[in-house]
Amino acid sequence: MPTFLSAGVIALVVAWGLLFPASLGATFDQALSAITRNFGWFYLWVVLALVILCAILAFSRYGTLKLGAEDEEPEFSLGSWFAMLFAAGMGIGLVFWGVAEPISHYTSPPPGITAGTPEAANAAMRYSFFHWGLHPWAVYSVVALAIAFFQFRRRQPALISAVTSALPSRTVQRLAPLVDTLAVIATAFGVAASLGIGALQINSGLGTMFGVPVSTTAQLVIIAVTTALFITSAVSGVERGVKWLSNANLILAGLLALAVFLLGPTVAIIDTMTNTLGGYLSDFVRMSLRMTPFRDSTWVSGWTIFYWAWWVSWSPFVGLFIARVSRGRTIREFVIGTVLAPTFAAVLWFSVFGGTALTLEIAQAAPIAQAVKADVSTALFSMFSALPMGPVMSFIATVLVIVFFVTSGDSATLVLGMMSARGNPNPSARSKILWGLLIAGIAGSLLLSGGLKAVQTATIVFALPFTVVILLMAVALWRGVRDDWHEEDRRERALKRQLRQMAAR
Repeated sequence: MPTFLSAGVIALVVAWGLLFPASLGATFDQALSAITRNFGWFYLWVVLALVILCAILAFSRYGTLKLGAEDEEPEFSLGSWFAMLFAAGMGIGLVFWGVAEPISHYTSPPPGITAGTPEAANAAMRYSFFHWGLHPWAVYSVVALAIAFFQFRRRQPALISAVTSALPSRTVQRLAPLVDTLAVIATAFGVAASLGIGALQINSGLGTMFGVPVSTTAQLVIIAVTTALFITSAVSGVERGVKWLSNANLILAGLLALAVFLLGPTVAIIDTMTNTLGGYLSDFVRMSLRMTPFRDSTWVSGWTIFYWAWWVSWSPFVGLFIARVSRGRTIREFVIGTVLAPTFAAVLWFSVFGGTALTLEIAQAAPIAQAVKADVSTALFSMFSALPMGPVMSFIATVLVIVFFVTSGDSATLVLGMMSARGNPNPSARSKILWGLLIAGIAGSLLLSGGLKAVQTATIVFALPFTVVILLMAVALWRGVRDDWHEEDRRERALKRQLRQMAAR
C-alpha cells in the first residue's frame, strides 16, 4: 500500500510540473515560505537535540552496544564503510557548494555584517562549516542508528515504520503506512533534485572543457547516460558496484583537494581552517539557535532552515543506506564514524575549496563571485581557471561529479527497492531498475518543465511531517538502547554471581 500511494503522489507532482510548472512552483513556494516562517524554530531545536543525542549515545555507557550479535564482525572495512556513507550522504552537494556557498555568503552575508568585508569572509566560512558539519550528520546518524538498531538487534525489517512501531502508542503504530509513504516520497524527490543539480554541474564542466553547450538537451543526455551507469552499478550489488565506486569517489576527491591545496594559497588555506574551526566551535550554540525576530531578514530561513529541512528530507534515504552497510559496529563506533569523521572531512573540503576561492576573489580579484551570481554551477570551474593546471582539475572534478552522481543513484535505487520490498536488504534487480528509471524520469521531466527548483522546494515541504517522524524514531531508539543495555547489564551481573558461587564451592 505505501509503495502504490507514494508512487501515485510522485506521479501526480511530476504531471503537475509538466503541465502547469508555474502553478507548481508558486504553490510550493508559498508552502515553503509559510513553513520556514512559522516552523523555523522547530527545525533548529530538533536538529540541535539530535546533535546532543548523538553525543550522549557515543560517549555514555550505551556506546558499547553492538549493532548485531556480540561476536559479529563488520561486513565492510572501515575505509570502504566511510567511503560509502560519505558518498551517499553529501557527495554531489560538497562538490557543488564547496566554492559556491562561501562566495554566496561573502557577497550576501548574514544580517549585521557588511558584504565584501573580512568579517563577511570569516562569516562565510563559519556558516559553511556549520551547514555541512555536525548538525546534518547528526540527523543522518540518528535515523540510520535507529533503523540499524531495530533491524540487527530486534530482527525488525529495514523500514522507518519498524522503528516508530516499537513505541507503545497504538496511534503511532497505526500510522506505519503513512510513515513509509513519507519516507519513499522524500527519498525519490530528494535524490531526483540532486541528480538534476549533478546534471547541471556536469554540463558546466563539459562546457568548460569541450565547449558542450549548456542546455536542457545536454542535461537530459547526461541524465540518461549516468542513469544507465548507476542502474548497472546497483544491480551488481553493494559488495561490488556501490563499494568500488564509493572507494573511487573518496580517492578522486582526496586527490582533487590535495591538488588545490598544493597549487592554491596553501598557507592561507591552513590559516582559514584554523580560524574558522575556532569560530565554529565558539559560536556553535548561537548559530544552532539563531533566528531574527527583530530584523526583517530572510537569510536564516533561506539558508540554515532550508538546509535543516533538506537534510531531514534526505535522512530516510541516507539513513537506510548507512544502516544497510553498518552491521557489526558498536554504537560508539557508528556515531563517531557517521558524525565526527564526515564533519572533519567537510571542514577540510570547505577550507581547501572555499578558502582558496575567497583568497582568489579578495587578493587577486578573480571573477568567482560574478560567476556564482550568473550561474552557481560554474563556480568551481571559475576557481580552477584562476589556478595552475586548471583544465586538468576541471576534468577531474567533472569525473568526480559523474561518479558521485552514479553512487547517489545506485544508493537510492537500493534504498527504494528495500522500501518497496518491505525492508528486504537485498531487493530484486527488477525493483532496482524500476526505481532507477523512475527517479531519472522525475529529474528529466522537471528539467524539461523548468521545475527543478519546484521539486527542491517540494522536498522541503515534505520534510516538515517527516521531522515529527524523526523525533518518534529518536524516542524509540533511546528506549530500545536503554532497555538492551540494562538487560545486558543484568545478564553480566548474573554471570558474575554464578562464577563467584562456583568459586566458593
